[in-house]
Amino acid sequence: MAEGRIPFSIGQTWYRSIEPEQDEGRVPLLCLHGGPGANWLHMKPYEALAEERQVVFYDQLGAGNSAVIEPHDPSMWTPELYVDEVDAVRDALGLDRVHILGHSWGGMLGMQYAAGRPEGLVSLIVESSPPSVPAWMPEIARLRSELPPEVEATLREHEEAGTTDSPEYEETVMVFYRRHLCRVDPWPDWLVECFQLLDANPEVYHSMNGPSEFHVIGTIKDWDITGRLGQIDVPTLVFSGRYDEVTPATTEAAHRAIPGSEYVVMEESSHMAQAEQPEETLALVRGFLSRVEGAAGA
Repeated sequence: MAEGRIPFSIGQTWYRSIEPEQDEGRVPLLCLHGGPGANWLHMKPYEALAEERQVVFYDQLGAGNSAVIEPHDPSMWTPELYVDEVDAVRDALGLDRVHILGHSWGGMLGMQYAAGRPEGLVSLIVESSPPSVPAWMPEIARLRSELPPEVEATLREHEEAGTTDSPEYEETVMVFYRRHLCRVDPWPDWLVECFQLLDANPEVYHSMNGPSEFHVIGTIKDWDITGRLGQIDVPTLVFSGRYDEVTPATTEAAHRAIPGSEYVVMEESSHMAQAEQPEETLALVRGFLSRVEGAAGA
């Protein structure tokens, strides 16, 4: 296992690379975390895939171990910046051929990256990611409408008053999160730590997303890659949870738009299948990667 930093933009991108004990020549896997502005920790279960291939994680610029101290304009946080960062990480670590696995925002980033048809991309895995934020929002509204009336009333009261940083709002958000983000009780330590780090440095998340998962008012509120998904020309797996905040209707739209893609719904999961159905999720990803490499003779 190696950790290091890669110069990028106005800062440095921290990475963690885990090599298999025996190098069988399999194509490395690069993992893209969510948020935007979270950190690699919610991808931690995918370390298990390093038994058979190199697995690389990194904290996107402005987040986690890649936090930026220098004075900067928050308008710099854009999807395009993070697309460029994927290339910077690949170049620095020599990932000439690579699989990409993106979760949540990371899958959105993965779709935008893959739509540009970068050289050496072998396959794409998209976990719990909307291809269109505007199309996703009605689904979020539907899930919110199913919350207890007093919960929805409290959320709306704080959103309208601009007090989404209040402890009451954050506590009320957890009612939604326990239904649609992670249904394991208690949450795994790595997920708790992921959120603690995000709460300590929320600039990118607030700038790009907004105050919560279901109140998207940041710069990605109009993000929509649907019209470009037909340009993705590598084998692609799309999956999500039955109770996911990124609903099956939302992820199925991505599947339909990506030529030849595979699609799976994890029946006992919400947004964190790697926590809720870890063995099944790892088997799903392993099986897909093996089939891709078998077909390509990689």
